[in-house]
Amino acid sequence: MSIKKILVVDDSPTERHFLGELLTEAGYQVITAESGEEGIAKAKSERPDLVLMDVVMPGLNGYQATRTLTRDEQTKNIPIIVCTTKGQETDKIWGLRQGALDYLVKPVNGEELLARIAAL
Repeated sequence: MSIKKILVVDDSPTERHFLGELLTEAGYQVITAESGEEGIAKAKSERPDLVLMDVVMPGLNGYQATRTLTRDEQTKNIPIIVCTTKGQETDKIWGLRQGALDYLVKPVNGEELLARIAAL
């Protein structure tokens, strides 16, 4: 699969900016969303090739949003990489069980993230 358009879902303006800059410089088109609800809506309207999903957000959290996207006919084939501060092994297992393809702990290493995207 060729990844061109990436949706970054994170309630932190700093994190959205950091990931947006990193991905834009690497040649990706970046769309952002500030909440799980907005992320789901944008995944359906924008049809990104990949979603980077934070977990800790007000309202719908990243686990819930990931589960919603992976169970919806419109969005179930969009890969999701969880990018979160939740670094426990149980957090990672739970994220992958919700349908995430990969799981990275913040602060995200830019080179590692780009390598994982390239491997998709």
